[in-house]
Amino acid sequence: MAVVGIVPAAGRGERLGSDGPKAFVACGGRPLVEWSLDVLEEVCDRVVMAVPEGWDTDPDHVAGGAVRSASVRAALAAAPEAEIAVVHDAARPLITRELAERCVDAVRSGWQGAIAAGPMTDTVKEADASGRVLRTLDRSVLWRIQTPQAFDAETLRRALDVPDEVLAAATDDASLVEAVGGSVCIVEAPPDNIKVTTPLDLEFAEALLRARS
Repeated sequence: MAVVGIVPAAGRGERLGSDGPKAFVACGGRPLVEWSLDVLEEVCDRVVMAVPEGWDTDPDHVAGGAVRSASVRAALAAAPEAEIAVVHDAARPLITRELAERCVDAVRSGWQGAIAAGPMTDTVKEADASGRVLRTLDRSVLWRIQTPQAFDAETLRRALDVPDEVLAAATDDASLVEAVGGSVCIVEAPPDNIKVTTPLDLEFAEALLRARS
């Protein structure tokens, strides 16, 4: 089965204090996204990146959309051969080959989606608009959803074939697959599969990458 990595990398880096694309911010002496590409290129037959306009100079770079899932749709459209799509955020540089392969293997075994996630360890409360606590949720059944997320590619194509406003409201691609009836399972991720959003996250990621090396 042809496995294609999909990297939505069209986001800006304002919260990182960058005036360029977030995926290309320096992390540990190289562009942030390159750490993820190293792993995805070991697991996938091909990797397609959705990048900002003007950055699509590589054959496997396509112009990204206005929102994340629109970028995923554009990148997947450029890979008609894909039978399994592995969607991964450029901002998660600590992805491991083992985690990506476990997600892919779950799809090969029959799931239509397999998503990396961490168990919820904090107490979680639901509150109304005024801040008044309504209830305490059962954290034993809650997960913090991450990437990589692997999908049966045909199911993902169908899930992404929706109006732009639906894509804009989606918090991850798995929710779109769930909406069309796709079966999705959790793949527990290691604790260090963090997302880089702020300068502090970037420092933490660099420290973890140094420790790995």
